[in-house]
Amino acid sequence: MANTLLMPKATAVWLVDNTALSFDQIAQFCSLHPLEVKAIADGESAQGIKGMDPVITGQLSRDEIKRGEQNPDYKIKLSEPKVRVPETKRRGARYTPLSKRQDRPNAILWLVRNHPELKDAAISRLVGTTKSTIEQIRERRHWNIANLQPMDPVTLGLCSQIDLDIEVQRASANRPPAAPSGETLLPAALTERLPAADEAPRTREEDEELDANAVFAKLSALKSTNTDNDEDE
Repeated sequence: MANTLLMPKATAVWLVDNTALSFDQIAQFCSLHPLEVKAIADGESAQGIKGMDPVITGQLSRDEIKRGEQNPDYKIKLSEPKVRVPETKRRGARYTPLSKRQDRPNAILWLVRNHPELKDAAISRLVGTTKSTIEQIRERRHWNIANLQPMDPVTLGLCSQIDLDIEVQRASANRPPAAPSGETLLPAALTERLPAADEAPRTREEDEELDANAVFAKLSALKSTNTDNDEDE
């Protein structure tokens, strides 16, 4: 929660009446214009406002006021709050303008088809709908199901792309990985040296013997070629 001054004009009235701070110092502390503070001091403004002591509320200390009174150029600062009040988070479904509520069923149908991993609560947060409406569309029991067309909620302006991506990532993170179904192809590295179906696998000795025979066959062919060339000459 941001540390902001409570009732700035009432605080300015109290500071004008009870301290020797300059108009500029009070204006800076209360986020007012110096002329407005001068009008308060002259009785031309805030006549019906009762001053509020910032020391009692814990937003300003006596020492801070004394520093400001001793140095006109000193900018007095708010005291750190002793209790932090957390910001209230929005609960419930997202509010949807009246002009776009008729598009919500189309958006729900799109989400159900394209992101089946999303739960009803996530869809409700995105498009601002009820769980019963989502169930009716999932089970095709909606009264207007025959006329519904799946449409992207981002395109319809019902939610932002960032919100949709966040919900999809959350749903995917909580979803267990799908088990492989059916037979899959083996990698090429494993299939290059597999023997044929009607061929028995060769042993290492047979491979070495085949390699040696291939070498001798090549040498014999080269020798016969050289001999033929000598005879022709």
